[in-house]
Amino acid sequence: MTPAVKLTLAEVCRVLEAEVLTGGETLDATQVTVGAGADLMSDVLAFINPEAVLLTGLANVQSIRTAVIADVKALVYVRGKQPNADGVALAEENGLPLLCTPLTMYEACGRLYQAGLPPCLLPPRCAHDNDEVQTGI
Repeated sequence: MTPAVKLTLAEVCRVLEAEVLTGGETLDATQVTVGAGADLMSDVLAFINPEAVLLTGLANVQSIRTAVIADVKALVYVRGKQPNADGVALAEENGLPLLCTPLTMYEACGRLYQAGLPPCLLPPRCAHDNDEVQTGI
């Protein structure tokens, strides 16, 4: 893997072969420092970084509301999914860029990682909690 970098949303679009649904005027000026992929919005709220690009297959208004609350820089829908008109309007109202890629979540995350974008890291306590559950301690 190449060293961690910041990517502009324009670069994210290029890497993911993405279509711009909203926020096209901000692509060159907006940078992301980490990436994450999730369909469970509770996971997003638990671990996402504010400088992140979020990839999801959940194409509904709730994914947009969650992205706004979590202060992510952009939301990318995978597998060609797109939100309805209400979702697009909500994203525009909140200044949230929406992108759409035909790639699967796995391939899209892999391409961003290969381009040098690091993942959001879980807080140490989360990894520790999982170890306790798995070992029965």
